[in-house]
Amino acid sequence: QVQLVESGGGLVQAGGSLRLSCAASGSIFRFSDMGWYRQAPGKQRELVAGITSGGITNYADSVKGRFTISRDNAKNTVYLQMNSLKPEDTAVYYCNAARGSMFYWGKGTLVTVSS
Repeated sequence: QVQLVESGGGLVQAGGSLRLSCAASGSIFRFSDMGWYRQAPGKQRELVAGITSGGITNYADSVKGRFTISRDNAKNTVYLQMNSLKPEDTAVYYCNAARGSMFYWGKGTLVTVSS
């Protein structure tokens, strides 16, 4: 069993920055692919950024060059550094862990970007 707890969300003005953290419990973190997803009101949940257990990253086109995902296996934590935030980045951000056929989700953290 893996538990994921997100933190770092909040209200920020357009152009500002936030760093989200996702702390994972359990011993499989370092073997898991991790991802950040987001869901805006009335929209489907979408992948924002992912990082494999080997450190390979991928990003949604909408955040490339602005967001950076990273992981610290010693701390069982994955981060999402978000710069140059836009109002359209407003959403609940969820952390995801994937290991084989198992998927785990956190409860989410709200990011609100004001114009």
